[in-house]
Parts: sequence; structure tokens; C-alpha cells
Amino acid sequence: MSSQPSNRVLIFDTTLRDGEQSPGATLTSAEKLEIARQLARLGVDIIEAGFPAASPDDLAAVQRIAREVGTPDGPVITGLARAREHDIRVCWEGVKDAAKPRIHTFLGISDYHLDFITKTTKQEALKIIRDAVTLAKSLCDDVEFSPMDAGRADPAFLVEVCAAAVECGATTLNIPDTVGYVMPQEWYELMHSLIHETPGAGPDSGVVWSVHCHDDLGLATANTLAGVMAGARQVEVTINGIGERAGNTSLEEVVMSLATRPQYYHLTTGINTREITKTSRMVSNYTGMPVQPNKAIVGANAFAHESGIHQDGMLKNAQTFEIMTPDTVGLNESRLVLGKHSGRHALKARLLELGYPVEGEQLNHVFARFKALADAKKVVTDADLEALVADETNKPQEIFKLVDCQITCGTMGMPTATLKVRDPDGVEHIHAAVGTGPVDAAFRAIDSIVKVPNTLVEYAVHAVTAGIDALGEVTVRISSVDDKRTFGGYGAEPDIVVASIKAYMAAINRMLAAQGYGDVKPEGEAATVGISGD
Repeated sequence: MSSQPSNRVLIFDTTLRDGEQSPGATLTSAEKLEIARQLARLGVDIIEAGFPAASPDDLAAVQRIAREVGTPDGPVITGLARAREHDIRVCWEGVKDAAKPRIHTFLGISDYHLDFITKTTKQEALKIIRDAVTLAKSLCDDVEFSPMDAGRADPAFLVEVCAAAVECGATTLNIPDTVGYVMPQEWYELMHSLIHETPGAGPDSGVVWSVHCHDDLGLATANTLAGVMAGARQVEVTINGIGERAGNTSLEEVVMSLATRPQYYHLTTGINTREITKTSRMVSNYTGMPVQPNKAIVGANAFAHESGIHQDGMLKNAQTFEIMTPDTVGLNESRLVLGKHSGRHALKARLLELGYPVEGEQLNHVFARFKALADAKKVVTDADLEALVADETNKPQEIFKLVDCQITCGTMGMPTATLKVRDPDGVEHIHAAVGTGPVDAAFRAIDSIVKVPNTLVEYAVHAVTAGIDALGEVTVRISSVDDKRTFGGYGAEPDIVVASIKAYMAAINRMLAAQGYGDVKPEGEAATVGISGD
């Protein structure tokens, strides 16, 4: 890995090792393999597949990843090993089947670790490091050494440690800020001095310098980028920044910083950034660790805008408030979230997307009602907008009307819905249906009465307020079988099953009206709801 261009930063992903050490983030072997495959698609240079000596299952997972993901054109596969003979030999067993294997060994070298963990002197620690790296080198050409807790170690001793590791065959020197203690400027100065003062490991030596930063003070990404500016050409990161305590440096933050500011860093990576969002969601789903909405790059709000000023700017030119485009990280588009901070311009644009070209005084009335509704609700849905516009313009015609409904469900029998619906001729139809749940049963009963084929594409339930007496609101989207147009319906009731029935009926009535059902005049484009912006 030492032959890469001087402006190329290697991405060492430790999601499967350090990331999995997050409390509650344990992964199965099968999940690890799937994540490793996705990391390879993402384009990471090195995958730290695990800690083989930790357990037989971890060893088996590393072995499988080495065989199935560590192909000649794939990433380097490495495992972590303490500076002990047993760990190093087990690590080699784990990675040896990879086309490009690496052994990564480490020892704590700060006074805290020497005094309280290894309980050794500095000279004894140097001998342990020499023996460990020598053994690893005898097994594998590619050896990485990490002096753990380097950020709090004696700088002079740190130089000795790094020099000893290189002398014994280490090809990568990884400097960890294990507890997230160091400030960015300090980290830059430390890395710069190490790179230029460590015998045998200077800028032209072929040794790759690496940084591994933790986020205890929220500085992991800043420190990692400072290390890169000082000359480090490998960064150790995790997807979504997961890891011990407050986590590790986030892969997506470092990669997109380098990609977004090439004129500042003049550096590149081999990452396919369009795979970032997919990888983030996979790791979140498998580990059960949700991504916070305001997380940089991959959070739900990273490309969402609610402020009226921001939305107005986005509608005029996205670069007014976005420094990267959503598609660069694998998203389809930015979102304009309609809430109490939204302005008239954003409301008008969204209504137009939904097929409602509202202008002038009519827009003023809708906007006033929208603001009143937004004060009661955090986010105003498309269905809410439809309801507002319907009251101000042409309300959808009620072709089929719900008269009564009775639902039976629970553990004692099959969920059953009995519905009475009045058709356009005034004839009442009663039908009972069984489903997987009360809503499914009710929808089946409606379909049996109306007999108009459609596909349910979205069903969402929300509470207008908190508390046990909250009003339940339901949004339904269906698409017609013939022309694939999409229609929305909205219902709000204390009983969410009744709200679901009303929403489904509303969507069907919109579809029928748009299709010119019977003697009813088509509603045209005003009834059609595009879901591309949902």
C-alpha cells in the first residue's frame, strides 16, 4: 500500500472491529460479511474485519471475509491483535486467505497504560513491540503497528516506539488518539514531528502514516483532517462514526470533506461517494444504532430545509444553502420540509408539485390556513395540503361514501372488517372481509365493494398531538393499475382504523374522479398527487 500517489488518502474502515465495540452493536457473522461486501463496493482500501483472538466466532467471521471479500481487486483485509504471540498467530489465521492480508498489532504506550494495564517499563514495552512486530512480519509482509493512547504519551518515547516498529518491519504506523483528548492543532504538530523525526519513517521512506481518532470531545473528524494536513495518508474511520464511547471518526465526514474542498486539501480517496447513504443505512439497520437526524452527510435532516429563507434560496439555486448535492452521497434529492418556519414561496412550489397551481388571493388564503395548521403540527403533510386546497378550491367529489363500519380484532379470532358503503346511485352495499390486521381487512372490504384495481404504495399513521387521546391522522397513497398515476387520501379520527378507512376511500374517490367514473366529471390534474418529493 506504500506505492500510492502522494495525494491519495487510504481509507481504513474499522466498522467491523472498533465500530462493533459500541455497546449494543454486536453483529452476527452473516451481517459482518454483508457489511464487508458493501464496504468493498463503497471502495474502502482496508477493512479491519475484527479481533480474531476475541472469540471463535470473530475468527470465523474474519476468515470468511478474507476468503470472500479479500479478492485480488478487493480491499486489504486486516485483523487486530494485541502485542502477544497468541493474538498475532490467531490474527494471521484469520486473514491469511485474503489476496492482500495485513496484521495490525498494538500496545498501550502512555504512562496510564504502562503503569496500570501492561505494568511494564518503557524499555520492557519496547522489547514487547519489537518481538510482536518481528513475529507479525515473519508471517505477513504487510504489518501495521499502533501505539495505543499516543495522544497522551511522552512524545520522545513515541518516536522511539515508532522507530522500533519500523526497524522490525512495520509498513504502516497508526497513531491513535484513543481517548479523544488532543486538540486539532496539537494533533497536527504531533503528527508533523513524528513524520519528520522518526528514524526510517520519513516522508520518502515508503512508510504509511495513519491516524485513528476518537470523538470524546467531538473533535475526531477535525483531528483526523489535521493529521492528514500534517502528512498522514491513511485514516481509520467507521460508518456513521460508531465505536467505543462517543465513537470514532466518521468515514462519510472525512471523505466528503476531502471531496467537497479539493482546492483546500488537494487530496483524493478511492471512495465511491454515491454508496455512502446505502452503507450508512445498512450499518444502522444491522447494529440497531439509529443515525441522529442532524448527523452530517447521512442524517435525515442533512439535506432537508424548513426555514422560509432557506427554502426560498433552495428554490432559486440549491448552492445558496447546500455545499454538496444529495446525489453525490447516494440520495435522490433535497427535501423542503413544510412547517411553521416555511414561507409562501415553498408552499406555492410544493402545491405546484402536487398538481395545484394556486395563485394570488387563493394562495393567500391557503397560506394563512397553512400557518395556522403548522402552529398545531410540527410538519404539514401533503395530505394536509390537499385538504387545505380542497377547501379553498374544488373539493374532491364523494363517489363512494362510507356509511358505517365495524371492526373485530384481537387474539381470539381473525381480524374482520364489516363495511357499509353507498355507491353513486345511492345503493348501500355491506361486505365483510378478513385480513392480516384490521386495516388490511377494511381495505379488502372496500376493494370488494368498489371493484376498481389499484396498488397501495404508501400507508402512514401519525398522531396530531401527544397523549392517549391524540387524534390519529392517516395518509394513504394508491396508484391506478392502468396509467400508474398516484392519488392521495387523508383521514383524521380518534380511531386510527376509521381514519385509515376514510383515507383509503378518499384516495379511491380521487382516482375514480380523475378517471371520469360514471357520470362524474373528472377532477383532472388537481386530483393527482406525485410522490417524487415525499
